[in-house]
Amino acid sequence: MVAAQEENEELLLSCRYGDLKDVQDFVARYGAPALADARDDHGNNVLHMTCANGHLDVLEYLLPLVPSLLLAQQNHAGSTPLHWAALNRHLQVTQKLVQHPGGPGIDLIDIKNAMGRSPLGEAEMAEWDEGARWFVQVMNIDEVKQEESDEQVDPSQTVEIEIQDAEGQIASMSINNTAQALSSIEGRQLLPEDQKS
Repeated sequence: MVAAQEENEELLLSCRYGDLKDVQDFVARYGAPALADARDDHGNNVLHMTCANGHLDVLEYLLPLVPSLLLAQQNHAGSTPLHWAALNRHLQVTQKLVQHPGGPGIDLIDIKNAMGRSPLGEAEMAEWDEGARWFVQVMNIDEVKQEESDEQVDPSQTVEIEIQDAEGQIASMSINNTAQALSSIEGRQLLPEDQKS
């Protein structure tokens, strides 16, 4: 049996308000595959509604039942359920989404919405330090830094750099004197005798 639009809307409201019994009744009546079809007018699915409002019990019920691609599904504004969990400061929900076996894992943290923000960017915009710290811890940034630091740069070579801020804005620049540029980045200016070595 296929759920009508009215039943899908009721399901989304149940997820939004954390009514686990109503969500379970929907699954009993229409089956778990019907969960993936429910969307509101903005493209939000059952996970968007559940995660935005921090309903851990509903999320734990839904995760084994929905296809894993639903975790990374973006609404019309490009936001995933993880964006909403981060924006609304729901740490346990955030952790469940990222750590769900068979799900996209830490790749969820890299998805950007229409505003150019990742879930980490949303956490920063919401001034949610605990969530931002957790994202950074699981992103393995130290591994990326190690990979980047393994490359040797010829000081006479021009280096192209792109820097992205928390809002997703990218600044590009070319650096002609690597030693001088690195000293500026570190917040100090090298003396001419320092650059000779």
